[in-house]
This record gives sequence, structure tokens and C-alpha cells, in this order.
Amino acid sequence: MLKYNQSIMDSKLVLVVVLALLVVSASTKYVRPPPRKTLHFPWDPKPSSYPQQVHISLAGAKHMRITWVTSDRYSPPIVEYGTSSKNYTSTSRGENTSYKYLLYRSGTIHHTVIGPLRDDTLYFYRCGQEGPEFQLKTPPSQFPVTFSVAGDLGQTEWTKTTLAHIDQCKYDIHLLPGDLSYADYIQRRWDTFGELLQPLASRRPWMVTQGNHERENIPFLKDGFLPYNSRWKMPYAESNSNSNLYYSFDVAGVHAIMLGSYADYDKYSDQYRWLKADLSKVNRRRTPWLLVLFHMPWYNSNEAHQGEGDEMMETMEPLLHAAGGCRKRVFNGRSDRCGAVHITIGDGGNKEGLAHEYKEPQPKWSVFREARAMVNSR
Repeated sequence: MLKYNQSIMDSKLVLVVVLALLVVSASTKYVRPPPRKTLHFPWDPKPSSYPQQVHISLAGAKHMRITWVTSDRYSPPIVEYGTSSKNYTSTSRGENTSYKYLLYRSGTIHHTVIGPLRDDTLYFYRCGQEGPEFQLKTPPSQFPVTFSVAGDLGQTEWTKTTLAHIDQCKYDIHLLPGDLSYADYIQRRWDTFGELLQPLASRRPWMVTQGNHERENIPFLKDGFLPYNSRWKMPYAESNSNSNLYYSFDVAGVHAIMLGSYADYDKYSDQYRWLKADLSKVNRRRTPWLLVLFHMPWYNSNEAHQGEGDEMMETMEPLLHAAGGCRKRVFNGRSDRCGAVHITIGDGGNKEGLAHEYKEPQPKWSVFREARAMVNSR
């Protein structure tokens, strides 16, 4: 996990960039185990209006978005909530959507924003006016604040191990920088992924961005990000973005930016203009930490995925460098006292296993690397 507190803040301002793709190894003695088996989910029929695949995300200051799926197309997108169990003092109505993908048709996907909510407070809520009661905890407004981070999550036995580790951590927000379900065109796998995450993602906000496995485009037929955008609605409108593939949010003293590695990012793109405008509005006194997440690695000493993030880095790294504080880190391929700290983390459970071939000698800008297991960070 990433934990931020004021004592660290007072020393120097740091730009932290977290990427999710792979973890590399510095040990030649370690022999990694083979990828674990893909999970199989037995058919578990529920009433048509029963809320399933429940997850929550931040939706602007003091607001939370509740997302769930029902097979009943007439189930209302209503969330009842309050600070006492089964005593719901507030109600919010949202919107719903669904999508078709070849022969597959999704259930009704509900998105409802609740709030304003008190900081660092436990709330109880119910979706669609029936079904089980859930509970969530809002993030704190001041330091310390704790993030858990895991990418390349997938649906394998490794995924279950990673989720168990996350569940043991006292985190406020989970960050998932790409490669969520590994549905890879099999749309039912999005449903099973939602059920797999529900015990955790219904209790704390999960903030995500897309990876290459979210691209499920069929030329001339289907938008590649239709399933992802339909199911995982993030606060892009609240952060003045015109795309769910990139957005930002504030929590405590952190301004977090989720970039889209698979959206256009050249200097004439909407994403580039949005990032430039978003960074110009950051108040480093109010949010001294600047945290940026994306999927394709910019600095990568592993043999896999070499060069995939070079074009994005060439375009966007100068914007982040100008916004960062001064530490001896990395910029433009070399150590730079005003550069960013890059943390490359992933393989939280994907079906492909760990990438264990790495370049030698280890580059000077690479401080630490290992690939001993599927991981999450705190």
C-alpha cells in the first residue's frame, strides 16, 4: 500500500507515478511457480432484482458512486443509506444502462451517486430497495491516508491470494491501474469478476483505469471499451474530462490522476489538453502529493513490453516533470533531482504469470526490482 502522512510531506514534495504491468526480478536463484489455474464459478441463480457485482467509487467531493447489476430491467436505480444499520435516512436515485456484445446481453447496470457524505465515516446502504445490506467507509479528509495498489488482477487462484492480502490491509482506497477481469471478449467473465470483487469493492472505493485487456474492439462493430465503460464508471465528468478513460480525484492531501494508455495522448489530443489543464489547477499546498497512474510502463528494465510506453512518455512526461517537486529520481531516461518516482507494479493474479526475463546490467535509474510472487502494494 501507499501511505501518506504529513511528516513525509513536510520534507519535500514528490511526484509519484504508479504503473501496473509487470514486476521484475533481481534474483537469479528464484524459480517462480507456474501460473495458477483460472477460477471457475458455478451457476448461482438469484432473484431478478437481487443486487449483484456491487462496487463503489469516488464521485467528486464528499460523494460516492454505487454500481450494481440486476437481471430485472425494471429494478429502480435507488440507493438508501444512513449511518446506522437498517436505518436509512437518505435516498438517491441514479441511472441505469446495459449493452449488447454479439450474442451476449448484459444485465441492467445501475450507477447511483450518494452524498454529501461525512469524511472517515461508516455508512450502511441498500441497493434497489431490496436485497442485503452493505456497508462502506468514506476516506479521511486529512493525513494519514492509505492506498492499496494491485494491477493485472484477473481471475485465477493467484487473484484469490491477492484479494485475501488486500482484505487484511487497513486501506482507504484501492487503485487498479489496468487489466481488470481478463474477460478478453468472453463477456460472462466480466460478471464473474464483479462477483469476485464484491466483498471488497462494496466496502471501499476502487478507482481503476484501463489496460490492454480492456480493449475488446471488433472492427466496424464494437467500441473496444464498451464493456469497461459500461461497468466501471469513474468520476471523469466530475474532473472535467470528456472520457471515462482518464480522470482525476482528490483525497486528503493527494491529487490522483488516472491516465489512459490506450486513449490518444499526442499533443493535439483531448487527453493531453485535459492533463495540462488539470495540472494547472493543482494546489500543492492543499494537495502536496501528486499521484499518477497508467498502464504502459515508461521506465521498464524487463524484457517484456519494451518500448510500449515510449511515445506516451515522450509526450506527457514533460508535463508531469514541470508539476513535480524536487528529489533525485528519474526524467528523460536518466537520474534527475526534480524527476518522478516510478513504481512499476502488477501481476496481481493474471493468467499469464510473472514476466521474469530482465535486462542486465540493471539501469542506474532502477533502484529496486523483484518478481517473487503475485503482488499488491501498500
